[in-house]
Amino acid sequence: MPPLGVKYPKKIELFGDHLRRLRERKGFSQQALADTADITKITVLRIENGRNAPTLDILLSLSEALEIPLSELMKFDEDGH
Repeated sequence: MPPLGVKYPKKIELFGDHLRRLRERKGFSQQALADTADITKITVLRIENGRNAPTLDILLSLSEALEIPLSELMKFDEDGH
């Protein structure tokens, strides 16, 4: 179920899939990404499952933890790439 009040639930789900691929490519578990980004594991889980629309602050933390530019973190499309 997408977060309440979200205008683009499909894109939130696609972002979650994208984040999962980036995390796995880095070799991080959800807990390792959460620890590195200084967020909770449940936050990572909810984002990856499309149940949480991340704030800009969380996006910045994730991009720093994954050692990628924010623009790369946000680079995903309808095909899930």
